[in-house]
Amino acid sequence: QVHLMESGGGSVAVGGSLTLSCVASGSTESISCMGWFRQAPGKERKGIASIDSNGRATYADEVEDRFTISMANATNVLQMRLLTPEDSDMYYCGAGTCSIDDDVLYLNVDDWGRGTLVNVSS
Repeated sequence: QVHLMESGGGSVAVGGSLTLSCVASGSTESISCMGWFRQAPGKERKGIASIDSNGRATYADEVEDRFTISMANATNVLQMRLLTPEDSDMYYCGAGTCSIDDDVLYLNVDDWGRGTLVNVSS
């Protein structure tokens, strides 16, 4: 069993930056891949960034060049910059295993965090 704890959410003005952290505890030896997803009320949860233990990362088109994901010692960090109101969502950390298809990294989530809220105001 893996427990994930997110932190770093909050309110920020348009164009600002936030850094989200996710610390894993428990059976962390089972984790080879971590990532971030976001979800608005009534909508599907969508993956925005994933990274494997070798540092290979994948980003959703809408965050590439603005968000940076890193992972070390069962901790996953998402640095977000140039935030817009469209980035306002509940952000969830996921952990599990990775697969690669057509040179794209996919995170197969086994465990979820409870989420941290990001609000970008204009």
